[in-house]
Amino acid sequence: MLSGAQRNVDDEVVSRQNIGLTDILASCAKVLYGLTVHPEVALMMSDNSLASIGSSSPRLLDQVRTRLRVKHYSRRTELAYVGWIRRYIVFHGKRHPAEMGKAEAEAFLSALAVERNVAAATQNQALSALLFLYREVLEQELPWLDEVSRAKKPARLPTVLTREEAAGLLARIADREMHLAVRLLYGSGMRLLECLRLRVKDIDLSRREIVVRDGKGGKDRVTMVAAQLVEPLRAQIAHARALHEADLARGGGDVWLPDALAVKYPKAPRAFGWQYVFPAAGLSVDPRSGAVRRHHIDEKRVQRTVKAAAAAAGIVKPVSPHTLRHSFATHLLEGGYDIRTVQELLGHSDVSTTMIYTHVLNRGGRAVVSPLDRLP
Repeated sequence: MLSGAQRNVDDEVVSRQNIGLTDILASCAKVLYGLTVHPEVALMMSDNSLASIGSSSPRLLDQVRTRLRVKHYSRRTELAYVGWIRRYIVFHGKRHPAEMGKAEAEAFLSALAVERNVAAATQNQALSALLFLYREVLEQELPWLDEVSRAKKPARLPTVLTREEAAGLLARIADREMHLAVRLLYGSGMRLLECLRLRVKDIDLSRREIVVRDGKGGKDRVTMVAAQLVEPLRAQIAHARALHEADLARGGGDVWLPDALAVKYPKAPRAFGWQYVFPAAGLSVDPRSGAVRRHHIDEKRVQRTVKAAAAAAGIVKPVSPHTLRHSFATHLLEGGYDIRTVQELLGHSDVSTTMIYTHVLNRGGRAVVSPLDRLP
């Protein structure tokens, strides 16, 4: 059994090896072909050393990926689960998970909380990954799986910008495309990736509405388009069309489609309606199929833009693109809109989730006047 210090060193060595391989592959692709390689591609290739840890179960991490895709988990969940399973294996000296049980799982989760001081949500995500590994991949229905306790997640209030802060942030974004994307986040209440994954066909400017496809939980919903964004969106769609036509002229122009729609409708990947509203400037490699396509713009670009704009506006609150979604909901409630309407626009399954935004309506400690303010 390795000591805690040895485990940390081993984990860091493997991480550096993965990062190094990722950088090498990305650099080679960029130099030779002018392509952007997603980190997932190199990460999958770097798993070979861990995938063969047990003679009875070669390429374990590939089995995990396959099972996740069969059950239609999102790519983000796939990356997270594979990452946690890899850390679990390295933590216990690269022993095969089939040889381990409740004691090893709890030791790993305890180390996350005690040694690395991770948040409760992070610890629970690691537990979910381990439960998936044992139940779905190793097919072990063990009694201890239900006995592993989840960390208690504390209730947190969302960070919300005032109207003045939101206006100041938006005013300090100079890039046209980023300015439009950030205004959409605040004006429509979408999550960051919901915004960046918008397809041309899902925007109806005449009705001023957006159909958000495959949102959180795989649900669709309809949200609004602010009147002042109609013309900027029209210009952005024209920009996307120009890029698409140039790609078609070069023999490309196809885009990734979900749920094997490209097989059912072979011409759909090149149809303009399926193209992203916010296409990337360059081509990239699909992390699963290896196909070279034009993806949407990188979410990190929007995150950096929002952070820089908040700093320039002198906002001291921690601000991210998701803060704009919180502000959208809060400002609608402040404007007197019904909470059920806000719930539908946000895509919440339960109104209790939307109720968190009512905290801003309770000004001054639930509308109570402080006795200090009543002193003569």
